[in-house]
Amino acid sequence: MQKSKYLFLIALLILIISCEGTKECNPINLSNMDKSVSPGDDFFRYVNGNWLKNNPIPEEYSRYGAFEEVEQLNDDRLKSLLQKIENDKSAEHGSNRQKVRDLYHSGMDIEILNQQGIEPLKPLIEKVWQAESSECLVKIIAELHNKGFRPFFGLSSTQDRKNTEMMIASISQAGLGMSDRDYYLNDDNRTLSIKNAYKQMMIDLFRLAEYDDEAIYKKVDDIMRIETFLAEASMTRLERRNPYATYNKMSVSELKKASPGFNWDIYFAERNINIDDLNVAMPDFISKYSELFKKEKLDAIKNYLEWNIIRNSASYIGDSFENATFEFYGKVMSGSQKLQDRWKRVLSTINSSIGEALGQEYVAEFFPAEAKTRMEELVEYLREAFMLRIGQLDWMSDETKQKAHTKLSSMNVKIGYPDNWTDYSELEINNQAYVLNVIAAREFNIRRNLAEIGKPVDRSKWFMNAQTVNAYYSSSMNEIVFPAAILQPPFFYMKGDDAVNFGAIGMVIGHEMTHGFDDQGRNYDADGTLRDWWTAEDANRFKEKAEVLVEQYNNYIMLDTLTINGRLSLGENIADLGGLSIAYTALQLKMERSENPGLIDGFTPEQRFFISYAQVWRNNIREQQLMKQLQEGPHSPGEARVNGVVYNMDSFYKHFNVSEDAARFIPKEHRARIW
Repeated sequence: MQKSKYLFLIALLILIISCEGTKECNPINLSNMDKSVSPGDDFFRYVNGNWLKNNPIPEEYSRYGAFEEVEQLNDDRLKSLLQKIENDKSAEHGSNRQKVRDLYHSGMDIEILNQQGIEPLKPLIEKVWQAESSECLVKIIAELHNKGFRPFFGLSSTQDRKNTEMMIASISQAGLGMSDRDYYLNDDNRTLSIKNAYKQMMIDLFRLAEYDDEAIYKKVDDIMRIETFLAEASMTRLERRNPYATYNKMSVSELKKASPGFNWDIYFAERNINIDDLNVAMPDFISKYSELFKKEKLDAIKNYLEWNIIRNSASYIGDSFENATFEFYGKVMSGSQKLQDRWKRVLSTINSSIGEALGQEYVAEFFPAEAKTRMEELVEYLREAFMLRIGQLDWMSDETKQKAHTKLSSMNVKIGYPDNWTDYSELEINNQAYVLNVIAAREFNIRRNLAEIGKPVDRSKWFMNAQTVNAYYSSSMNEIVFPAAILQPPFFYMKGDDAVNFGAIGMVIGHEMTHGFDDQGRNYDADGTLRDWWTAEDANRFKEKAEVLVEQYNNYIMLDTLTINGRLSLGENIADLGGLSIAYTALQLKMERSENPGLIDGFTPEQRFFISYAQVWRNNIREQQLMKQLQEGPHSPGEARVNGVVYNMDSFYKHFNVSEDAARFIPKEHRARIW
C-alpha cells in the first residue's frame, strides 16, 4: 500500500508539472466567471463576466475574444515557421519554401514598398486608359478578372448544384467597394457618414496616385454613380440565402440574349473559356450591368476600373496607401484603432495566396496524429447522437426521416489537412514588387480554378487552409471539414475531460452537421444535389419551427434599439441550437459507456459542458463592428450565440436550476425546438 501511495504521488506530480502553465489541465478558468450574475439571468456573463472586464479590446482589433486569442497563438506559431523559412538560404528555386520566403520578403521590405508606391501598377492602369472602345474595355475587364480583381461581376468554376459530380462556370454579382448594397441605398445618418468616409478614401488614394482635385472629384462622381447602379441591381444578402434563386443554368446564347450590351465572345476568349452553358447566379444583375456597360461613357468606366485596381492593391504598395484604406475599412467600418503588425498582414496574404505551401510546414510541426484520432471518435459520437435525435422527432414523417438518416450517414468528414496538397510548381514568385507577387499568386489560383470547368469534381479538395482557426460545411459536397488549427484550446483539449470537449469542439462538429439541415442546407440531398427531398407537410412544419427562432432573434436587442436580423442569421442560429443539442446528447452517450467523472471544480459534467460552450464565444466588440455585423453578418454576435441558444434547451434549465422568475426564462411551449 505504501509503495502504491508513493507511485500515485509521483504520477500526480508528473501530471502537474506536464500541465503547468497550460490550459489542458484546467480548461475552465474559474476566475473568468462572474458568479454575481445568475445563470438564469445572463449565462454569457455568468461564464465570461470577469474575462470581459479584464480583457479590453486591443487597438488593432475590432473584436477580441476566444477566437482572436487562438489566432494570436496560431500566428505566433506561423511566425516562427516563417522565420525558419526566411533564414533558409538553401531553399531550391521553385520549391514551396522559396516561394513562401520570397513572398514574405517582398511584403516585409517596407522601405522598398514606400519607394515604389504605385509604380508597379502603372502599366496595368495605363492599359486601362489606352482602351479606345468598349470592345477594348471588355478585354481589360477579362484581364483584370484573370489577375484577381473583380470589377462589375465575377466568374469562377463551381460545383454544379444539380449535377454535383461536375464543375460548371458560374457568374455572380460583384464590383462594390463597400461591403453591402445597403450602404449605397439607405439614407440614415450612419449610412450617410459611411458613404462620405468611403468617398474620402477615394479622394485620399487618388491624391496619393498624384491626380489633381478636379480630376479626382470627377472620378469619385463616376465611381459612386456606377457602384450605386450596381448596388440597386444587386440581390440582398437575404435573397442570396435562397439556393434556388441563385441557380439559373442557361446556355451562352441565352446569356448573350439576356445581356446584349456586353461582348461575351470577347470576354470568354480573353479568359480562355470554352463553354456551352453556365450558371448565372443573378440574372437580373447581369442584365442590368449589360445596360450600364452599354450606356456609360468610356472614361467613366475607365475611372471605375482604375479604382478597382488601386483599391484592391492598396495593401501591397506602401504605408501611405495602406493607411488610407485602413482609415475607412479599419476605423470607420469596424472601429479598429491601428493596423496589425506588418508581419501579421503579410502572413495573412501568404495564407490567402499560397496557404497550402505554408500549411504543410504547419501540420508537420504542430498537428499531433492523436488529435485526429480523438476528433474522429468525437465525430462519430455526434453522428450517432444526431441519428437518435432525428429518429425521435415528433414533427417529421418516417419517409423524410429515412432520407435525413441517409444524408447524415453519407456526410463526409475531413480532419486536419488535405490528403493531396496543392502543386505550386507552375507559380513563379521571385524578387519583384510585392503587389506583382500577389497578383502572380492570384493568377495562378484563378487559372487552376477555371481549368476545372467541365471537369469532374475533386472531392479531396479543401476550401480552408490547415492553419485556419475555423470549420465549415459544404452543402454540395455534403461534408464537414475541421482544419488542424481549430483543434486546440478552448475548442479542443487533448487532455481535457469529455464534458469540455463535447461542449466546445463537439458543439462545433454538431453545428457543422446541422448546417446540412438548416434552412439552406436542407435543400440539398445526400449526394449534395439541390432538390426538394422533404414531404410538403414536413417542410411546412420545419418552417414553422424555424420561425420561432426568427422571432426570438428579431427581438434580441444588442445595441440601444438595434436587434439581430433573425431571418438573415437563421441558418447559423439553427446550427448553433442544433449543434449544442446534438453535442449534449452525444455527451450523455459517452458517459453511459464510460465512467462519469463527477464534480470537477464544483461543477457536474453537464454544467461543465454548458460552461465550455459559453466560454468559446466570449468576446468584446466595438460598436462599429457590432453595427456592421448586425447589418451584414449571417452570424449572431457572441453574446446571442450563447444566450440565444441555452435558454431554448430543457437540459440547461435542469442542470442550472433555472426558475420561472429568471430574467431569460422561456416557457417550455415557447422554446425553439428543431433538431
